[in-house]
Amino acid sequence: MPLLLTLLLLVPHTFADTPAPETATGWRTTPLVRAERALVVTAHPDASRAARDMLRRGGTAVDAMVAAQAVLTLVEPQSSGLGGGAFLVYWQQDPGRLTTLDGRETAPFAAPADLFLDEEGRPLTRLDAMVGGRSVGTPGTVQLMWQAHQRFGRLPWRELFAPAIDLALNGFTVSSRLARLVAEDKAQLTRDPAARAYFFDETGRPLQAGSTKRNPLLAALLTRLSLEGPSAFYQGEIAAAMVDKVRQASPAGFLGPEDLTAYRVKERPTLCAPYRQYQVCGMGPPSSGTLALGQILGILSHVELASLGPNSPQGWRWIADASRLAFADRNRYVADADFVPVPVEALLDPDYLAGRAALIGERSQALEQVAPGVPAPRLGHQAPDSSPEFAATSHISIVDQAGNALAMTSTIEHGFGSRLMVQGFLLNNELTDFSFHPELDGVTVANRLEPGKRPRSSMTPTLVFYRDRPLLVIGSPGGSSIIGYVLHALLNVLDWGMDIQEAVHQPHILHRGGVLELEPGGRNLALQPGLERLGFDTRLTELNSGLHGILLQPGRLSASADPRREGQALAAD
Repeated sequence: MPLLLTLLLLVPHTFADTPAPETATGWRTTPLVRAERALVVTAHPDASRAARDMLRRGGTAVDAMVAAQAVLTLVEPQSSGLGGGAFLVYWQQDPGRLTTLDGRETAPFAAPADLFLDEEGRPLTRLDAMVGGRSVGTPGTVQLMWQAHQRFGRLPWRELFAPAIDLALNGFTVSSRLARLVAEDKAQLTRDPAARAYFFDETGRPLQAGSTKRNPLLAALLTRLSLEGPSAFYQGEIAAAMVDKVRQASPAGFLGPEDLTAYRVKERPTLCAPYRQYQVCGMGPPSSGTLALGQILGILSHVELASLGPNSPQGWRWIADASRLAFADRNRYVADADFVPVPVEALLDPDYLAGRAALIGERSQALEQVAPGVPAPRLGHQAPDSSPEFAATSHISIVDQAGNALAMTSTIEHGFGSRLMVQGFLLNNELTDFSFHPELDGVTVANRLEPGKRPRSSMTPTLVFYRDRPLLVIGSPGGSSIIGYVLHALLNVLDWGMDIQEAVHQPHILHRGGVLELEPGGRNLALQPGLERLGFDTRLTELNSGLHGILLQPGRLSASADPRREGQALAAD
């Protein structure tokens, strides 16, 4: 242990090292951070510092990601961690190659297709489905960290965990957001004795903002992981503890030792979609993110959004209806491509998207109804899917000194996942991303649960290219809202010329197929009457994105963290 602690870098803080204060509206004023060569943006200042320090030691973007994710497991346990999964998009500057790695959780081999139906064949309630062992999938984040480091890391693996080990042993400061979420989730977090003992004191008092919290159990696991690699997690005592926790929970789940030993990270074909003079690239199925983005942007290429501007109700009519059309296709066709044929090329075909755009262009009002298209000859597995997606996720964006760029979105699904804690970390409830109904009216659902299958996701880690070089690195948490959040940021930069700080500060407007959701704010309040006159049902609601973006321009980089959360951008030059 002393050897590991000596690996920590004691570097002076820069002007941007402390999070900006919260405003009266609850949003912070997050700065625009500039650098010449290297930047990091993560969901927590401690994680950003850990990532920055690895870059300053000569590490790659992947080295920085491993250090940041280890810290996030500790300081942001409600959102991501070792017990969850992730998608990684990585640009290797030399030789100029884009790689996408799928570390998504998998369904246990013994899990039945009707896992989330009651004895009458009705879907379980949200809480009954996600809390306990039933919802736990095989975690993939640790294997993803390892595989990415084996291919793209430079610093020794064992050194990357030193910041997280130090914080776990000596304590981190509990954020106001974490304290609030713990208090709000007391009824569920106290069901598991280990989670109750960690998040609450003997009197039932939850973690308090500003207090110091230690996690020696996680420190011990991270130490073993740093020395032994992923075998410390997927085999032996920790693996047995995860299986026992899931099998003995109420309700019990199906995770077995064979699921852990068989887990593999998959390299997926990179999915890129054109938008004007840009290429928008990311993860293909089982992610629906880049595919939906590509469809929406392909439809929007038929209207001049730049001339309409960000304050135009007609511009937002196009954006909202394009999103509705893409979500209709997503809910019918997209699932794990290892199990279901997903018509990716057909869904992105320019002629198909031109036909979808014509549905909008034929009208001056919002579409009265939206249905999935028929992009290819009729496929099996076409019943629509209404699986819930929850918003507790995290995102990391990094550019290193060599020009390598990384976007990784990671999750344990709902806030605090299954609420089951093992060795100081929480297990996911990712199986609730499958359709609760394996079939509808005799037609199978593409995103139904099957042994070893990965549930569909909306995580959208994204790299935008201009003239074959990265221009933008971005992503967000937010469940199915992620697609809209990332879309909004892209339009802000690519069509409306905003810098990255302004882009992530804009109030959101989303349409996922229900009502048109508007984040309260001056511009949106002004837009709402016009959107309603265009035929939209609107609702003002909190849209708690966590956009973390880096803009790459000749000779300079700039970055900003979403003001709605506690993330931080740091220069690493």
